[in-house]
Amino acid sequence: MTRKKVKLAYITNDSARKATFKKRKKGLMKKVSELSTLCGIEACAIICSPYDAQPEVWPSPLGVQRVLSQFQKLPEMEQSKKMMNQESFLRQRITKASDNLKKQRKDNREKEVTQAMFQCLTGKSLQNLNLMDLNDLGWMIDQNLKEINKRFGTFQTATTSQMAAASMAGPSGEHASQRAEVQNFEVKNDNLQRQQWIVDFLNPQEPSGFGGPDEMLLPFLDNNQNPLWSNNFFP
Repeated sequence: MTRKKVKLAYITNDSARKATFKKRKKGLMKKVSELSTLCGIEACAIICSPYDAQPEVWPSPLGVQRVLSQFQKLPEMEQSKKMMNQESFLRQRITKASDNLKKQRKDNREKEVTQAMFQCLTGKSLQNLNLMDLNDLGWMIDQNLKEINKRFGTFQTATTSQMAAASMAGPSGEHASQRAEVQNFEVKNDNLQRQQWIVDFLNPQEPSGFGGPDEMLLPFLDNNQNPLWSNNFFP
């Protein structure tokens, strides 16, 4: 059976609040004891409550005084470096959640633009994209082209090295060198054709609107013609 999630709010019922205090206090003391034993560190706990006449301490009054004395010997900046209260803890959690939300929005935007890029390759129209969407789409295409050219260069370098090694292997080196030149020419020609295709795709000579149900499937705009995402994710 799963544990019921506890709502972090002040308990208004007196008896329930007192019972919760005793239970949580016992658990807290146990955790401090385990932390000190398992990790071999100096730790202490002081709990003041309206239910006890004297504050409850762990491990003992002398142990608490020893730990507090070590703490007070530290410089003031070191004392407050990792100090945290309820407000600072919540602020830290909010900052972390905001960073995660920003990262998730960026990931979603990249997926949307990638989907739009593949839809364009299948002949979908660009009429539903605004200026911001087109800018992001251009950035995505540039990044993919850079990655393709990088991999192509690596492959070409490896092929050239293999052909050079084969040309030095024996009497048939001259024929191997000729084959390498022919293959390099074919690879360069294929690269030029691919670049020309990309240029033609990005600069069509005739309108490419398809209209009807074949329009861009990705809803980059809402009903008010406002972009759904900010343009802070792409240059």
